[in-house]
Amino acid sequence: MIALLLEHGGLRIESRIGLGPTNIVRSAILAGAIDIYPEYTGNGARFFKREHDPAWKNAASGYDEVRRLDRAQNNLVWLAPAPANNTWAIAARKDLAAHAGATLEGFARYLAGGGRVRLAASAEFVESPGGLPAFEQSYGFTLSQSQLLVLAGGDTAATIRAASEDVSGVNAAMAYGTDGSLAALGLSILADDKGAQVVYEPAPVVRGAVLAAHPEIAGLLDPAFRSLTLARLQQLNAAIAVEGREARAVAQDYLMAQGFLK
Repeated sequence: MIALLLEHGGLRIESRIGLGPTNIVRSAILAGAIDIYPEYTGNGARFFKREHDPAWKNAASGYDEVRRLDRAQNNLVWLAPAPANNTWAIAARKDLAAHAGATLEGFARYLAGGGRVRLAASAEFVESPGGLPAFEQSYGFTLSQSQLLVLAGGDTAATIRAASEDVSGVNAAMAYGTDGSLAALGLSILADDKGAQVVYEPAPVVRGAVLAAHPEIAGLLDPAFRSLTLARLQQLNAAIAVEGREARAVAQDYLMAQGFLK
């Protein structure tokens, strides 16, 4: 989307999409090897060694902190974030979600009342303090070993499918907020109303010198990112992950339908 919007605005783009994971693209923009890329606000907690600061569990304060710190220390500018939290989540099949009232508070009450739950997850999610233990501490429940199915590798495509297909009695899954296969496979995210997790909203990050030379970048990107709600990102990701469409085509169709491209 970023590349399409900037090209539409008359800027010459050299695409390095697929450069690598966070540590690689972050190092590249700090070194000036790339000029702009989408980053998650919650990663600021790690970038600035502020993992225990509760600011990162609130969308507005987390964004304000990472924007302030990155501008002051690295002359990187965070543009408008999408209102879509791609953090770790627990997704439930429709029957379980109905019992839980679609919230983690309801999930905890259902468990306390003897409700049947088996969660598919990765070992990292189960063991990392920021994963399942954070949910358990915030909502006052504990899942026993018999209530867990720990999958080798355990990416969310595997955990979501296990829940949708009732593999070994699984009816809940580790997920990410914008996973595209959730709706297609009949699962829904249980609302984290207490903020157990760090908020990860995607936003374009651009080098300050580049933005100063091309101030129109913000006007080209901000409206599109502000339009990307959680439901919309899930739908767009589903077009790629479930329907097998090419990412650039999905992005172009969305931007044209919303009037951002002509």
